[in-house]
Amino acid sequence: QVRLVESGGGLVQPGGSLRLSCAASGSISRNNVMRWYRQAPGKERELVASITRDEVTNYEDSVKGRFTISRDNAKNTVYLQMNSLKPEDTAVYYCNVHEFILIRDSWGQGTQVTVSS
Repeated sequence: QVRLVESGGGLVQPGGSLRLSCAASGSISRNNVMRWYRQAPGKERELVASITRDEVTNYEDSVKGRFTISRDNAKNTVYLQMNSLKPEDTAVYYCNVHEFILIRDSWGQGTQVTVSS
């Protein structure tokens, strides 16, 4: 079983920055991808960014150039650096690990990000 714990959310003014962290514990197979999702009130959960173990990254169009996903494989931790934040980035952000061989998804509890003046 994999446990994910997110941290780093909070309240920030438009144009500000936050860095989210997600630490994974437990047995994680090597062939995996780590992802950040977000869910705003009244909206469906959407994929924000993903990173493979080989550090191949992908981003949702609205965050390209503003957000950076990274990972530390030794620590089983994934990060999301968020810059130039906008009010529309307000959401609960969730960490996800997808293990390809086991076909297993693990989720964190979510961390609130609020962008408001």
